[in-house]
Amino acid sequence: MTDDTDTTDERTDGGETGIVPPDDETPTWSERKARKQGLSRLTYEYFERARREDQDLRQQSSYVERDVLGFPAWPHEMVRNLSLASFFVGMIIVLSATLPPHIDAPANPSSTPAVILPDWYLYWSFGLLKLGFLNPDLSLLGGEKLMSDRTYGVVANLVVVGIVAIVPFLNKGSARRPVEQPFWASVGVAGVVFAFTIAVLSIKNLVPIEEGLLNDLTFLLPVVAGFISYAVLKSMREGYMFNLNRRYYRLRPPK
Repeated sequence: MTDDTDTTDERTDGGETGIVPPDDETPTWSERKARKQGLSRLTYEYFERARREDQDLRQQSSYVERDVLGFPAWPHEMVRNLSLASFFVGMIIVLSATLPPHIDAPANPSSTPAVILPDWYLYWSFGLLKLGFLNPDLSLLGGEKLMSDRTYGVVANLVVVGIVAIVPFLNKGSARRPVEQPFWASVGVAGVVFAFTIAVLSIKNLVPIEEGLLNDLTFLLPVVAGFISYAVLKSMREGYMFNLNRRYYRLRPPK
């Protein structure tokens, strides 16, 4: 007859082969290295070991979300990082071998290209240099501009970079999700859309849109996107905070 009161849980981490041994039989790093079974098996052992330790700690905890669980950098983190780095380096080598980049003919220094553009991630800065249509003509100076269009574009770059740098100092909240602070989330959305529209303005010669309309859309679309994102997040905020508070008090009732 079997004993129904026996509630001993069997470990299923390593299957029948017992890849992950019990705590009192865990081999040391030198013992594992002496096996010479390869990095893949060693990585799997550490992954399973870390998962089991994490599961044990969570089962023993009275409040899961406030526990901070960590593991030693060596060998747990190092083995994982080496595995991921080896995988991506191998993928890069395979792609470079199978799909070599196309090399064009040498540039002709005596001819100027029809379209001169920087790298794609600098399109937004290049677009700010093309804001000459916003540089006002002052009647006090006889219709002349206070600064040249080129200088005006450089100042526009300084202003935009300054705004991006000062926003983290203005928003010192502890929100972790956009729905918790709809205003600042909408400011971020407007900034991302503006970066896209000003990048399109930098290549306006290649965009099949009228120049006046493109200039207007460059500044209107970010405002519209900001208002829409604010309205959507604001409507979601009440229900989100209700569900969040209900979950918090269910996990950890107030004293």
